[in-house]
Amino acid sequence: MCKCRKSKKSCKCGCKVLKILGKIFAILAAIYAVLFAVFFFDLDGKVIYHVVEPFLCKHYDKMERRNPLDVPYDTTTGVR
Repeated sequence: MCKCRKSKKSCKCGCKVLKILGKIFAILAAIYAVLFAVFFFDLDGKVIYHVVEPFLCKHYDKMERRNPLDVPYDTTTGVR
């Protein structure tokens, strides 16, 4: 056992390093759990479907489109 754990003096044996590594590991584990939940429940697809798609539909539905039925028969390029 480490001397610093018994006497609670400043740590010279690497306990601080282990504490820092433990915190980093805990943060990475939390990030992994969040990402697992996002992809397991397909939350990224649901956000795209409910948030991004209505915005894109609204944007592209407003665009004017060329009507191919208005093009005369004698032209093959479709340009007036």
